Amino acid sequence: MARGVRKSPAEKLQAELEEVQAAIAQYQDCLKTMREKEKNLCEQIQMEQFKAVSEMLKEREMTMEDLKELLASENS
Repeated sequence: MARGVRKSPAEKLQAELEEVQAAIAQYQDCLKTMREKEKNLCEQIQMEQFKAVSEMLKEREMTMEDLKELLASENS
């Protein structure tokens, strides 16, 4: 069986470099996706926290203005 033409050391290194660059690009895309997911999850957590505070206000029959006044008076 005939073999192909041998690659020079420079050609081998070039091929390896291209593989590494492709892997880097793939990881960058994955990292971008993960950062977007992280941002989305942080926003969802914040919304859940706001919902919890809103429920507490409703239970105590308080408005947002009441809460603002309460917080402002504690800082004084």
